[in-house]
This record gives sequence, structure tokens and C-alpha cells, in this order.
Amino acid sequence: MNIIVCAKQVLDPETPVSGLVIDEDSVSITSRLGTPPVLNGFDENAVEAALRIKDTNNAQVTIISIGNNFVMDVMKKPISMGADNLVLVQGSEFENLDPFTTANVLSCAIKKIGVPDLILCGRQASDWDNSQVPLVLAELLDFTCLTLAQDITLESNTINIERVIPDGYQVLESSLPALVTVSNEFGEPRYPTLRGIMNAGKKEPEILSYNDLDIDLDEYKNNVTTLKLSIPENEQDCEFIQGVDDEESGRLLAFKLREAGLI
Repeated sequence: MNIIVCAKQVLDPETPVSGLVIDEDSVSITSRLGTPPVLNGFDENAVEAALRIKDTNNAQVTIISIGNNFVMDVMKKPISMGADNLVLVQGSEFENLDPFTTANVLSCAIKKIGVPDLILCGRQASDWDNSQVPLVLAELLDFTCLTLAQDITLESNTINIERVIPDGYQVLESSLPALVTVSNEFGEPRYPTLRGIMNAGKKEPEILSYNDLDIDLDEYKNNVTTLKLSIPENEQDCEFIQGVDDEESGRLLAFKLREAGLI
């Protein structure tokens, strides 16, 4: 079985708001703290899902990513976790792509390296939270799309998932090939082993450039245009109410709420 996991290098979501800088010319966000990027967390869940399948099946796991200025320590993390191959679609042409264009580039790249039996994606990326690329990619490849998996099982040519819903989960079944988006409910990704880290250091990624793909990006420009980015302003007045004990503090709070007309 051949499995492809789509992964994305993103700005560290733990970066404080004070450390973010908005570039108005490119309508993008960078870190003023020099914080290195990370692998999208939901994509790590997808890598874990692929590796669990590999643990119990004869599977080959390939990681694919689109972008530019990749940090190899970041992109090789899935290899150190146990993935087999890494394909980077790299070049300045692939910076700041909208979801529709990203899906089309992914589709072309996947067709070039070989269409797999199963594609796994994180449920969304932590930078834009669009959740659009996997759905469009499945449509372009004519794959069944199953979303928000918290568990995946394979039987012969059939895949079953538990799909997260607000009050529990649904059980969905499909034949392969299929595309599955993996949610964080799937469980914590495994830690890279020392042996895996050493193997990742020796493993060279396959690099695909714009000229390697049968695609014209001009065809997809301006499908989605980001006009402006801004950090929301949060202005709140906070008053601490203190009494000699909890009873008096509660009474003073009640008076304040009554004065404000809230009770």
C-alpha cells in the first residue's frame, strides 16, 4: 500500500501576538522573534495515522509539501518518526498560494510521483485554518473524501473511520482510493527515535520545481485575494472586587452587577 501524507511548514502557533509582524506588501505574517517554523500540528496527527497503518500493514509512507525556504529539520521530522520518503515542491512560485491553487499544485505533484492508495491530511492548517485544500484535492483526484477521523482501520480494499461530531462520532466506510483528514482526537504523534533522527539526517528529499510540473499557475491566480491583515485590538476594563471574606466579595459583586443593570 502506498500512502501520501500532505504536510505544511507553518509559523509556530505558540508565538505570542506581540511577536508577530504583518507585512502589508505581501499580506503575510512573520515572527519578529526569529522563532523557527514548525510542522503543522494536525499534519503530525496525519503522519501518526499513516505510521500506525504502516505498523500493521505493508505500507510505504511518502510526505509531500509545497512552499519555499523549507527548514530541513522541520520537514524531515516525519522521516525521523518513521516515514519513508519526502517530496518537496519548492520554489518562489509556490509562496502565498490560495487553497484552490495549492490543491491544484498538489494534484499535479501527486500524479507525477504516483497516485497512492490513500492520502492523509491534517484537518486544517494552524496558520489560516481554512480546511479547504484536502476537499479540493480529493475532488481533483476523484478520491472519496472522509473528514475528521479520530480512528482509521483498513480491511482489504476498504477503509473505515470514526468521524468526530459534536456529540460523539460517526462510522464511515469507503473503498480505496480515498483521502482522509485526520483530527487531533486521533492521538498524540509519536516522538522521533534516535535511530529515526539519524536516518532522517541521511535522507535527501526529492525536490520538484515549477518546471517539473505540468501546471500554469497564471490559470489559477486571483481565485482568492487577501486584501488586508490585522491583529484584533482587545480593550477590556477589569475591576477586582475584594472583601474581607468570600461572602462580602460576593455581596459587593452583586451590588456592582445591579448598578450596571445586569441583574
